[in-house]
Amino acid sequence: MSVAPTPKHKLFVANRGEIAVRIIRTAQRLGLHTIAVYTASDAVSPHVALADEAVEIADASGGESARPHLSVETQVAAAQARGATLVHPGYGFLSESADFARAVRDAGMAFVGPSAEVIRRMGLKHEARAVARRAGVPVVPGSENYDGLVEDAEQAVVEAERIGWPVMVKATAGGGGMGLVVCNDERELRHKFGPTKERAKALFHHDGLFLERFFPSARHIEVQVFGDGHGKVIHFGERECSLQRRHQKVVEETPSPFLEDRPALRQEMCMAAVRLCEEINYASAGTVEFIVDDPSGQFFFLEMNTRIQVEHPITEATHPGLDLVELMLLQALGDDTSLYAPTSSFPFKSSQIPQASEIHAIEVRVYAENPAEGFRPCPGILQCVDFDLRVEGVEKCDWLRVDTWVNTGTVVTPHFDPLLAKLIVTAPTRALALSRLSLALSNITVAGPPNNIEYLRSVCAATTVRLGQATTRWLEDFPWTPKALTVLQPGLSMMVQDMPGRPALHRGIPPSGALDPRAHSAANILAGNPPGTEALEVIVVRDVECRIKFHVSTVIGIAGGKRSLRVRVTTDQDGSEAAFPLWRRLIVPAGSVVEVADDEEYSTDAGGGFRVYIAVKGGFPGIASFLGSKSTSMGLGGYQGRDLASGDQIALQDSVDSPDVSELALSSSFVPSYSTQWTLRVLSGPHDDSEFLTPEGIDKFYRTTWVVSAASNRMGIRLAPYKLHADESRAILWARENGGDGGSHPSNILDNAYARGSINVNGDTPVILGPEGPDMGGYVCLCVIVEGDMWKLGQLSPGCTLQFERVSWSEARRLKAEEAQWTADVETATSGTFTEGTTVERMQTPSSARDPKLHVTAASSNSVRPQVVYRQAGDSAILVEYGPMQLDFNIRARVHAFELAAHARRIPGVVAFGPCIRSTMVCIPNLCPVIVFIGHQCYYDPTQISQADLLHHLVEVERTLPVSLEGMTFPGRRITFPIILDDSWNREALQRYMRTTRDKAVYLPSNIEYLAKNNGLHTGEEALSKLIGSDFLVFGVGFYLGCPFLVPIDPRCRLVGQKMNPSRTYTPRGAIGIAGLVAAIYPIESPGGYQLYGRTLPSWNTWGKGAEFSPDKPWLLEPFDQVHFELADEKEYLELEKAFDAGRYPFKIEHVVFSMEGYNKFCESIADEVTEYRIRQAAGVAREEARENELLREWEREKQATGGGELGGEAKADQVGGTRVFAPLSSSVWKIQCTIGDIIHSAEDVLVILEAMKTEISVKAGKQSVGHKVRGFGRGIKEGATVSSGDILVVLE
Repeated sequence: MSVAPTPKHKLFVANRGEIAVRIIRTAQRLGLHTIAVYTASDAVSPHVALADEAVEIADASGGESARPHLSVETQVAAAQARGATLVHPGYGFLSESADFARAVRDAGMAFVGPSAEVIRRMGLKHEARAVARRAGVPVVPGSENYDGLVEDAEQAVVEAERIGWPVMVKATAGGGGMGLVVCNDERELRHKFGPTKERAKALFHHDGLFLERFFPSARHIEVQVFGDGHGKVIHFGERECSLQRRHQKVVEETPSPFLEDRPALRQEMCMAAVRLCEEINYASAGTVEFIVDDPSGQFFFLEMNTRIQVEHPITEATHPGLDLVELMLLQALGDDTSLYAPTSSFPFKSSQIPQASEIHAIEVRVYAENPAEGFRPCPGILQCVDFDLRVEGVEKCDWLRVDTWVNTGTVVTPHFDPLLAKLIVTAPTRALALSRLSLALSNITVAGPPNNIEYLRSVCAATTVRLGQATTRWLEDFPWTPKALTVLQPGLSMMVQDMPGRPALHRGIPPSGALDPRAHSAANILAGNPPGTEALEVIVVRDVECRIKFHVSTVIGIAGGKRSLRVRVTTDQDGSEAAFPLWRRLIVPAGSVVEVADDEEYSTDAGGGFRVYIAVKGGFPGIASFLGSKSTSMGLGGYQGRDLASGDQIALQDSVDSPDVSELALSSSFVPSYSTQWTLRVLSGPHDDSEFLTPEGIDKFYRTTWVVSAASNRMGIRLAPYKLHADESRAILWARENGGDGGSHPSNILDNAYARGSINVNGDTPVILGPEGPDMGGYVCLCVIVEGDMWKLGQLSPGCTLQFERVSWSEARRLKAEEAQWTADVETATSGTFTEGTTVERMQTPSSARDPKLHVTAASSNSVRPQVVYRQAGDSAILVEYGPMQLDFNIRARVHAFELAAHARRIPGVVAFGPCIRSTMVCIPNLCPVIVFIGHQCYYDPTQISQADLLHHLVEVERTLPVSLEGMTFPGRRITFPIILDDSWNREALQRYMRTTRDKAVYLPSNIEYLAKNNGLHTGEEALSKLIGSDFLVFGVGFYLGCPFLVPIDPRCRLVGQKMNPSRTYTPRGAIGIAGLVAAIYPIESPGGYQLYGRTLPSWNTWGKGAEFSPDKPWLLEPFDQVHFELADEKEYLELEKAFDAGRYPFKIEHVVFSMEGYNKFCESIADEVTEYRIRQAAGVAREEARENELLREWEREKQATGGGELGGEAKADQVGGTRVFAPLSSSVWKIQCTIGDIIHSAEDVLVILEAMKTEISVKAGKQSVGHKVRGFGRGIKEGATVSSGDILVVLE
């Protein structure tokens, strides 16, 4: 069946989700132009992309809700504005609104469905009952007096006594199980009547209630009908929908197993449905629902749905060629001959009625809901969706149909029904259909928040279901326990991490992984897993415990953390409790709660340690892998890309029974010593030499005791000097005034790659780069923690102190070997074959001060060949620097030539390069370490090649390069991006920075005005004009999530700016900024320090949507691509952003070649202009640097005066006597919740709220404080103050 396409017809689909997709696909097959409707949260949904056009409907309140979909006026106005001629309501929302149907037709459009009057009559249940009686259709015994409605509890009781108990109280305008309650006696009816009436009024704007007899053992069977509106009605057989939760269908099938051996009853029910619809001259598709008493087989009319049903696909599946949506559309097209050409009378000619086939079909509804918690809806991100069956021995699954609206990356909001998909299976027999359904449910993937797939598997496998004996109440008593754990309390932080994470991807993709790989490996080995299996990384401090409920029995391993931590297991059966120290294997009974808490009151002997690892046998199979890892990182991977929260549920493996496993405590000889005073072994370099620090500054850096800031996290561990002498103003003594082309601060350099574990100096603040830190950037890295000591980062707590100790490369490799041997010994010990004395002896590593420069090749006498410096950068990295700290396209060309030559040489252990401004990164699979160049940074595998041998290869490769690289060309793409200059989002980011971080700086209040002054320009408009006056060349891709490093090709358009000091905590996604001479596009909302001047589309798409992206390559740009910007306005940008997120934005891409010869000739032709510009630029930089130095000193003085400095010094204890409440960790005071004189009434009373690692920590009074009065506060305690672990917060009397 088809209809000739004509632009006269435009179908407006007044719905969303899978039914909108379903309708649009049929309409487009018929040649109808389609219009989708959506709210903001649905902007990237498939139905929006699939339709020929789409219109947004907004909530008048400005928020996000379902209200626009429920507004007759909004929907009709949107349809009229787009010139719609037909409106299909789908199901739900306004599909059974008589007012909507009338308004559509009054507006001159065809409503795809029955008449408004029929919708009204059949929508009011008491009127529908009257229609059924007139048609000779039996109705459920119910309230017949008072026109079928009962006005108050007294009338309800009278009717209930006449009908017989139990009864159902039903809203006459209700549906889908809403507005329905069951009452077993008079007391219950009187109690529930009033609230049910109020709920009906709120839900349906009609408070009419009626009563029906409730059948405890009943079947729900419905008949699919279709009418022509003139008294002719046909049916397409029945569907059984007895499997329901909360009166809503879960599983539907046809034919009904109850009617299979009752053909006469089937015929009687189907004809009753036809009679009823003929009585009202029904038009379009509809469903007549019956309740069938299971013992007697009596059936009664329940209600009629005057719309397409959710479960309509199983009827289509058993009637090959049938498309109910198509029939509805064809009928609507012929409904009004003044608008549409008449159609045939199909399907009402008997020869054209599709005949039911010998097919059994079953449908299940996949919901984002938690069956274990009363089917609570579970909004969130779907991190992996795959409905394609890949089953060995099954080549083609033409028996499976999936109706869905979701895909990987879909965000399920709390505003709409949580239906994700419908799975429809067919087979010649019911038994085979159930088998196929089980196969499908076992092999599809929907990873994200909890869903009901496992529940559906269990339901369909139940004997009662397989025998076809389930009734409508059967699921109420269906015993089901999820194979899962539930987070009751997450501690201070809880997240999923595996090992090694994503170390080999680079391009700004954080490696992630466990911050303490030693404890992570031990926990997994104890649990019986491979060491790298995903596990929970947890932070527990005093009064902030971690509690997890295990719904099934399992085996866990737990390691790490302070020695005062204890793990308690409370069993579900008898409430018994057992407590243990950590570093052990535990067998956890089903229903038990595992708690990890700090049992020790504060003392100076509490010891160190910070992170605990909890591994579960089999890991977490329900968590999707992202780019090869399940680790949580910056909105990616893990569970929802975030820390776990109370109520989160994580699926466990199918079978966790381990009868041969016993509990085990790891020998104390294996347990690392966690201190509050740490020594971290490092390798010198790349930048701890006299080019960057004074000789005194180098010595001072390594002599200084550093304290870990409360602002530390997995991105970086921020450090401050523990104490500065009175005559010292700075902890870092620089050997230079600024960073040259890298930026105005001496810590700035031209961007190059970072080795993980680098001590990166941001301004004057050292930061240890963690697993979520950047892999490229423009700050000096003084040294790198050796791989054998990286585990210590996971146990550094705020307030603890540390010093750096230099070792040699060979000593670093011995430390790594010791680490590997420790892991092997733990595996042996847990297998029961370990004997004392086989562990590697803990060696003492002598301090080794080394020049980080491994080799220097001098520049040629004519300066054509630049100087090359080879710098050490960790166990597995060499930084190869070309020339002075100046941006030079010819240097970048030499870097590229170096890469090509190194590739051709096939150096062992070096497999890839990742170039930046003057660097490239060469990496090997599954390893973090690197070789790197500034000109190049390059990662290598030290197990395959030594540092000395690699250095020899690199020096030889460089010597083979020609002196001149004038003839080199670089193929790439010219990609056009929209840009909004001086946009409101970036201005708001600066306002936030001024409110929360720093309010006086040379670059405030406007980054753009600063850039103008810093570059000797007259106005901000002139600066912006230059910034869009040239295409940009991509020098590198990295930092964070495919962030491109861009340089204007035209030297006259290169602006320079310093990095913000300190950096912003917030930057909008797609923001464009400058630091040094380099621009960057921020891929996501994130911290940042570049000077912002505009906003564009990001070059990163997390889920790989769009023609230029893929799930394995979510970044767009590559080195030597060119970026062209076209101006856009903010309103236009918002639409382009929606299209980008949906994968629909078409980037304009041209293939181009960058010629060094052409570039150099161009530069020669404008040399005088460039020289003049640079003179003005240098003068501007000098003026602004002087201003900034003064403003920075002023800000630092104010910060010191207000107590906003970093942590340091001894604990403060000026209050003597009384009960004292201490800070559980180093942090800042966010809010003080008590005042002097307050009485403590409960142990749960919150006295102070602290903030650390962007997390709030509530400090509670505790049992010992109940009844006491607040006497005062510790020294310096006020909102905004910083405190150390153990500092007195509150004193009680």
